[in-house]
Amino acid sequence: MATTNAGKLGEIRDALAGVPIELVALADLSRLPEPEETGATFADNAKLKALYYGDRHGLPTLAEDSGLVIDALDGEPGVRSARFLGADTGYPERFEEIERRLALYPEAPRTARFVCAAVIVADRQVAFEATGVVEGIIASAPAGSNGFGYDPIFFFPPYNATFGEVSKEAKLRVSHRGNAFRQVAAWLRSPM
Repeated sequence: MATTNAGKLGEIRDALAGVPIELVALADLSRLPEPEETGATFADNAKLKALYYGDRHGLPTLAEDSGLVIDALDGEPGVRSARFLGADTGYPERFEEIERRLALYPEAPRTARFVCAAVIVADRQVAFEATGVVEGIIASAPAGSNGFGYDPIFFFPPYNATFGEVSKEAKLRVSHRGNAFRQVAAWLRSPM
């Protein structure tokens, strides 16, 4: 599994529970420099990472790229979600900047979505691709301490709560990553 993000890895392990595979994290393999994520889309970056790590480790590789897309900000932070305002910038500062930018457009809807693209590479070929999306609204202030990343500002109307306020099980049932990795699990379980 081509990720060093512990939160993502935990969600992926939960989503793939019961699938007859051994999921090996990057931390369990020899350390490699991370590839530069230069793709224009989440799918591009997921493919880039899967091909890069699969080629170097010689194992079938599952990679994902995901992030927050805010309509009023022309899709930002988008594919740069993990690097928005710089890789070392904390999420509280990112939340403040998002709110500052949204305040410039008070009439614009605060609609947003989380997107997750997952790719499996085997023998240097893309074997499977999936995309998951969940629609929501940017909350005016962070709420909740569950989850990670942008979860405290992503308000999910059916739950009347942010992803930071719900349990990991409730989030995984509806989230972008849960959706994408249920597709991955179904593909892995299917006869090949």
